[in-house]
Amino acid sequence: MTESTYKGSCFCGAVELTVTGKPEVMGYCHCDSCRAWGAAPINGFTLWNPEAVKVIKGQEDIGVYHKTENSHRQFCVKCGGHIMTDHPPMKLVDVYAAVIPDFPFEPAFHVNYGEKVVSMKDGLPKFADMPAEAGGSGKTLPE
Repeated sequence: MTESTYKGSCFCGAVELTVTGKPEVMGYCHCDSCRAWGAAPINGFTLWNPEAVKVIKGQEDIGVYHKTENSHRQFCVKCGGHIMTDHPPMKLVDVYAAVIPDFPFEPAFHVNYGEKVVSMKDGLPKFADMPAEAGGSGKTLPE
């Protein structure tokens, strides 16, 4: 059986990437850092094993910003478009759902819902911070 591959790019198209297979998890993040970085109230994330993510064009056009050692945010130096975030402690790469438009995004839960600025009534679990398996409290909040 062949694994599906999806293509994505930065805003101007100078950087292109592919993701192959399935992400480890998908969801929504409401943390202040994701909101500020994305200039949006919510970030749709897809967390992949690094081997599943390939930059196929424009590697030299990728800039990296390290606010913390937990998140190495990558962007196109030509257009400023956000591409992905490497999370070394988790050994996963977040390719933002909006960057891979044809990928069937199916979020499983919300993280950092305790920091939300927009409420979402979608029936998904809403973790105050992170699931216990990811080092969080595992506490959920009502919609």
